[in-house]
Parts: sequence; structure tokens; C-alpha cells
Amino acid sequence: MFQGEDAAHLLCCVAVEHLDASGQATKRQVIRKAAVTLGRNEFQEIVLRVHNGKAPQSFTFREMQLFTRFARDGKSTIKLLPGNIQVLISDCPPDRLHVFLKTLSIKYQAWKAKKPMGDRAKMLAGLPRTFETISPLQKKDVQQANELRGKVNAPPPAKGLAERTSNKTTGQRVNVSSSKKPSFSLPLGRKLSKEQAQILDAVLSGKNIFFTGSAGTGKSYMLKRIVGSLPPKSTYATASTGVAACHIGGTTLHNFAGIGSGSAPLEQCLELARRPGVLQHWTSCRHLVIDEISMVEAQFFDKLEAIARWSIRRSSEPFGGMQLIVCGDFLQLPPVTRGKGKPSFCFQARSWRKCIQLNMELTEVRRQTDKSFISLLQEIRLGRVTEEVTSELMKTAYNCIERDGILATRLCTHKDDVELTNENKLQQLPGVIHTFEAVDSDPQLVKTIDAQSPVAQVLQLKVGAQVMLTKNLDVQRGLVNGARGVVVSFEPGNKGLPCVRFLCGVTAVMKPERWVFKANGGLYLSRQQLPLKLAWAISIHKSQGMTLDCVEISLARVFECGQAYVALSRAMSPEGLRVMDFDPHVVRADPDVLLFYKRLRKERLLRQGSMDEFVSREEQENERL
Repeated sequence: MFQGEDAAHLLCCVAVEHLDASGQATKRQVIRKAAVTLGRNEFQEIVLRVHNGKAPQSFTFREMQLFTRFARDGKSTIKLLPGNIQVLISDCPPDRLHVFLKTLSIKYQAWKAKKPMGDRAKMLAGLPRTFETISPLQKKDVQQANELRGKVNAPPPAKGLAERTSNKTTGQRVNVSSSKKPSFSLPLGRKLSKEQAQILDAVLSGKNIFFTGSAGTGKSYMLKRIVGSLPPKSTYATASTGVAACHIGGTTLHNFAGIGSGSAPLEQCLELARRPGVLQHWTSCRHLVIDEISMVEAQFFDKLEAIARWSIRRSSEPFGGMQLIVCGDFLQLPPVTRGKGKPSFCFQARSWRKCIQLNMELTEVRRQTDKSFISLLQEIRLGRVTEEVTSELMKTAYNCIERDGILATRLCTHKDDVELTNENKLQQLPGVIHTFEAVDSDPQLVKTIDAQSPVAQVLQLKVGAQVMLTKNLDVQRGLVNGARGVVVSFEPGNKGLPCVRFLCGVTAVMKPERWVFKANGGLYLSRQQLPLKLAWAISIHKSQGMTLDCVEISLARVFECGQAYVALSRAMSPEGLRVMDFDPHVVRADPDVLLFYKRLRKERLLRQGSMDEFVSREEQENERL
């Protein structure tokens, strides 16, 4: 996250409105490219300075209302009272806005705890006007803000109100008191590694970049940080599959492009791309993010590049001058060819080399911690199966990974096998079926939502049903996307919410969660549903991006290069993995992909060698001086 003075600065679009008593704007000024700074004046009052590049405007805080509902979209409103002025912030990088707003909230609450100086005292002080950028957040600011907020929000003590000490189903302590105090915390995010920081710096410098890495190196996390660091209006986050698009809060590449499968002649694709809702994507996009690039065909990529360059944006620059941020691992799942023969990877596209300026690779694996298991997976990734690798994988066939009624999830190569297994297993369980229907924002677009949603429109459960979490709810407690559990009961009442015991040791009642998706024409769709799916079996394709703590794999029907690696790399550890009927011949890596990565590593070593030589020369020059 942004630290120090960075937390007090924004570059965004700003509208300053002066309101009358009824809340109507009597005067409005829009600054498309504004520099916003949070600071203090000579009296230590908080001041918001908005600069349009010519003359700054300063607004001193007395009373404030903060509206943050759309902060994830880079929008927020700060209303200043009693002057009745509101500052509307938009098109701001969401991560930077989040830290800015938290800094403002904490500093404002801490300032409110102090006794403000009166107007007469200010006049007598005779201090010269000053403006200093607000200091970085300290723990004392947070403590003061929480103390004041707690006093304001604390309800009167209720007579005879007692805590229920436990829940009969979960055995966990449940607090039913309404006196829970809201609290602030320092806006600290996960620190980026050196590799991740270099990628983010390259993106923010405007370079067209492809970054890759093996499974579990944090590619999706990195993409979220990148999307959160770019202006929302001109940034489009896409992925080759709906599930991957959902992970990064975007839409599918095909939805963005609006040309269907792209198999039609170029002239027909151009007509589709010029439709009003689709054309807006192409003309407003300045930063195009593409995840899971390994599943995008070379011909489709070339067609997109041609549409962007000549027909839509009228530019001779690659991709019409858009910045490309492309991510994926070509050693995982290849493009779906539907019987058309050997797939053509994106790096084999005619336009790839002129579009991508920089190739980078994440090498630090974070999903697994067992070094020997990581080495084994790296061998599988490259299509190498030694006797030692074969022996280690065959040993896992005897692993007893079931625990507390939680069975191993079977990874299947074919979707039909998954659906049949889950339906049969649910029917075989005794007891009543509990049905949970999703609430969709537009029931007419269920198919569109289904394509991107990680949860079904209808979910059927019974006590004993094997389930999997489909959303990160509490990472520290182990409630992460892919966590395995079993339904142990249902809450009494109309809702009848399921209570799930997870392998991580947590037992929790599952409540509906909301997913938001982007559709054609900039339309936002949403689905509200329990964050669960049946987990006796899932497909290897659907498991991409997941971390599974209890998984059984049958590789007998593997039919694609990289498929065995994707399946095996879902496991957190060899102790939570069981490989059935392992056949070394199913482990394959595409020769063209291996050659591509060999060239990438050679380029990286040459680049690193040049940098080391540069640093060495600098050190020698400094010694001479």
C-alpha cells in the first residue's frame, strides 16, 4: 500500500460543487486532471487542496460527511459543512483512493478529539499562512480516532442483556450485544516482493508488459494490485475465462471485444466491434489487462490487434496505442481448439513481439511451503518425470487425507464427470434437500451471469454434503477460496442457512455473498448467493486459481499439455494430495512453449547481466571520485 506522503496525494478527476439550502448545486467546476493534496494550515486544521495546474483551491474542514459507497470504482464524495461545499472525486486509482480516504478519516477523527482554536484566537495569533502536507499515519492517530468514535457510537447499557456463551451447533462463542464499536486500523497492505514491485513499476511507467510465473506465484494477486493502481475509466480488466475474470473483478476478453468467437472474417468482426455499446470499450480503453493469456489463440489476438490499430482507433501504434498488461502461464492450460488440431499460442501471433515491450517472471512460489514439493511441481511443469518424481507421486495414492467427515475433492478432466459425480453423491445422502436460489440483478441475463459467476443460480445441499468455499471470507482463519468443508446442520427458521465445518478447524454459518460482474456496454451485473459449491468433484479447468487443501486426482484421462501440472499444483502440500493411477506419459509440456520460456530466461539473464555491469561501473566511478 501507499505509505508516507503518497497517502496524502491523488491525481484524478474532481468536481467542486457549491450547494444551496435544498442541496442543489448553484455553482459547479470540473477539473479533469486535478492534483488533490491533504494537508494542514498554520492552525493545524485539516485542509483539502485541489490544484488544476494554475491556481489551487483550499477547503478547510470543520464538519465533514464522507461518502465511500463507490470507492472501489475510484469514486467518492467529501461534503464540507457548514459551507455546503462538496468535492466529488472520480476516475481515481481505487487502491490509492482507499488509503487516502482512510488517512483522511483517521486524521479527521483525531483532530476532532482536540479543542479547535476559535476565530478570535486565530486573529490574535497573527500567524502567516502556511500549508504543509499531512504527516503519515501513526498508531496514536488511530488510537485517538477509535477512542472518539467509540464514545460517539457507544449505546446506553441495556438492562438484563447477557451474552449467549455458545452456539449448540458450532461450539463457538457468539456475541449478541449491539455495543460492538467500529474501529479504524492502519492502511497496511501486503508488502510486494522485489519481483512484484518491478512489475508494478513497469506498468505504472506505461510499458506494454507480459508477466508470467508458475502456479501459486501470486499472478492474480499482482493483477488486482495493478488494476487497483490504474484509473478506472480507462482501464479494462479482462480474462480468457469467466472464472478468471471474476477473480480480478473484470469481464471476459470476448465480452470486451464484442466480436464473438472471432472466427468470422475480419470485415464482419469490425462491424460487430463498431456496435454502440462495444465501440465505447475500444475508444475509451487506455490500459487493457488480459489474464490467463495461455488460453487465448494467436489468431484471436492478431484480430484484436488489427481492429484496435486501424479500424477503431486509427493509429499506427501496436494495439492502437493501448497499454497492454498481459498475464498467464503458457505451461498451464492451452487454448481450446475444439478439434482444430494443434493450438497456436498467443506468443506465436504475428503481432505479439511488436506489442509486448517487456517480459517478466515471478519465481517465488507462495501457495506451497514444502521446498521438495515445489521442486517436484516445477519438474512436472516442464514435462520432466524422473523416477524420483514418479515414486513420490505414487506414494500419495496411500495418503489418508479424509478428516472430520471431510472427503477429498476429485479433480476431473471432463465437466460431465463432475456434474454426474456431484448429483449422484448428493442424492445418495439421507435427509431433506435444502435449496438456495441466487438473487440476480437481472433475471433476463442469467446465462451471462452464469458464465462469469463462481456460484450456481441454484444450490442444493444436505447434511453431509461435501462443499467448497468460493470466496475469500477470512484469510487469516483459513476461510479462503478453495477451502474444503462439510455441511453439519442448517439454522432453524425460514432462511435455514447451512453451518459448515471446514478442514482448517473453523465451523461457521454461511451467509449470502455478492459478486459483481461487468457485461457488454459497461453494464454491471450481480449475483447474491451462498459462497459454496458441491465439492465431491470439480473440473481441472474450474480449479485454476484455487488452492485446495484436500484433493484426489485421477490423471488417466488427461488429454492436454499442462493439464496434469494444473491439477497437481492446486494442492497445498503432498499430505493433502492423493494421486490415483499415475502414468508418467500423461505429463507433457508443449515443445514450442518450452522454447519460448528458454528464450525469455535468456533475455532476463542478459538484462540482469547488463544491469549488474551498469551497477559495477557506477560503483567504480564512485570509488574514483
